[in-house]
Amino acid sequence: MNKLRTALAAAAAMGLAALATPPAQAAAQPAFLAASQMPPSPTPWTATQVFTGVPENGGVLCAPYKIPAQNTRYREFSTELDTNGVQVTTVARTEADAVKLVDTLREALAGCGPLLEQQNPGLQAVSASHGKLAVEEGAWVYSLDTADPQIGISDIHLFSVGRDGRTVTLVRWGQMGDLKEAPLTAFRTTTKTAVNKLH
Repeated sequence: MNKLRTALAAAAAMGLAALATPPAQAAAQPAFLAASQMPPSPTPWTATQVFTGVPENGGVLCAPYKIPAQNTRYREFSTELDTNGVQVTTVARTEADAVKLVDTLREALAGCGPLLEQQNPGLQAVSASHGKLAVEEGAWVYSLDTADPQIGISDIHLFSVGRDGRTVTLVRWGQMGDLKEAPLTAFRTTTKTAVNKLH
């Protein structure tokens, strides 16, 4: 299960890989979430600096590795209680490319559970959509609930994909537990903040 968790933690970047675009024209870099803007946790969140490129382990588990590192940056988040997250932001060459990227990510996240079950016999994985948020050009929220009966561990991840013009951001939150323990309302607020901060 630890291997699966590592893959899921890597997950946020991979799906942003849908478009291999040339470098965007020089412009102000999109802003990122601060640690304090993640959903509330019993122990404080910490955040890394903002890195250029994609996370070392790849990206969204259920999407292909195609993310263009040139126009992409990311920040990782963690707490002392095995709760973690990441925000990955990329600037597409055109707004049409950004729309296509959002569609690719949404499709990948919606079908993530069944794909994980195929790839990991014995794993139980359920994906769910939690609707669209009214922020800039829109943001969409998904969950992935996984359980491994053989070792008795369950994990819950929340994902969101949002867009402001040519800029697309994906946010992931994850911890041990299941969906009823996830801060879904607070994660929606985090998502709105993330999209509003892009520009």
